[in-house]
Amino acid sequence: MSVKILHNPRCSKSRQTLALLVEKGVTPEIVEYLKAAPSMAEIKDIAAKLGVAPREMMRKGEAVYKEMGLKDVDDDQALIQAMADNPILIERPIVLANGKAKIGRPPESVLEIL
Repeated sequence: MSVKILHNPRCSKSRQTLALLVEKGVTPEIVEYLKAAPSMAEIKDIAAKLGVAPREMMRKGEAVYKEMGLKDVDDDQALIQAMADNPILIERPIVLANGKAKIGRPPESVLEIL
């Protein structure tokens, strides 16, 4: 089984989710998405695997979200572009496994897709 985690090592939930995966015997591919931002196509694919609209996988409390006025944007492509250009906007952590994805909030929720 191939498991990937979009990980931010500075985020406690991301660290907890990674530790939980390791505890369960899973060795995920770790993608530090702030250093290697996903493409628009990858973000669109992740949203589809999550079963959510792009806005639902965004961190709405980030300063850049407010600065860019994204609250008032109704265009999914524009939101995806904003996440590709500013990966800090992507909710974390996101685990991908078995053709599915899950946001690790709470961390235990990712176990549903393993």
